[in-house]
Amino acid sequence: MTGRLDPADEQAVGAQLGREPRAIHEVGHRCPCGLPDVVTTLPRLPSGTPFPTTFYLTCPRAASRIGTLEGSGLMKEMEARLASDPELAQAYAAAHERYLAARAELGRAAGQDVPEIEGISAGGMPDRVKCLHVLAGQALAQGRGVNPLGDEVLDLLGEWWEPGPCVETGDA
Repeated sequence: MTGRLDPADEQAVGAQLGREPRAIHEVGHRCPCGLPDVVTTLPRLPSGTPFPTTFYLTCPRAASRIGTLEGSGLMKEMEARLASDPELAQAYAAAHERYLAARAELGRAAGQDVPEIEGISAGGMPDRVKCLHVLAGQALAQGRGVNPLGDEVLDLLGEWWEPGPCVETGDA
């Protein structure tokens, strides 16, 4: 484990993922229930493998709902809109640049140079839509208005936290 997760957050993220978290820098966003739902990860795993997913969605409830959205054909529809809407494409390209800048900053802070993934963000950006989980993670961690398609995913998710925490942490 790398980074600044307190033990309760580390336990919650491990329960959410069903495995020990790797290369975590910090909590990127907290669900309204209080648990982490996005963590920021370092650009290189402890094994040395490059890891382009900077904003990693950890909440299994949100991830499941996003999986349903992915299965609905939403990614193809979004990608078609990127091809026909220059303003959307420009905003999505800017989200890609913000993603790259955040990852570069994390890498510098950790003393990690990762040339293998230079210029590659995640989720298909800047031209494709390959993973709605990544787009939602970025929208949660960097805020609404950064990634227009991530904002749309969040709007479609609804209030996934409403039933309460997605995992038991022993703090109840």
